[in-house]
Amino acid sequence: MRKLKILVVLILAALAGLAGYAYFGDMAPTRSEVRMPLALDGDTAEGE
Repeated sequence: MRKLKILVVLILAALAGLAGYAYFGDMAPTRSEVRMPLALDGDTAEGE
């Protein structure tokens, strides 16, 4: 019974730590501008 209590406490502590990291951790995405040429060819119709 004592081992079960310890296991439950460890699981709850892990969940609390995961939730804390999700809220307060440095998880902001890094932004960068992406430029690439886009060929717009209106004369061709795919599938025909």
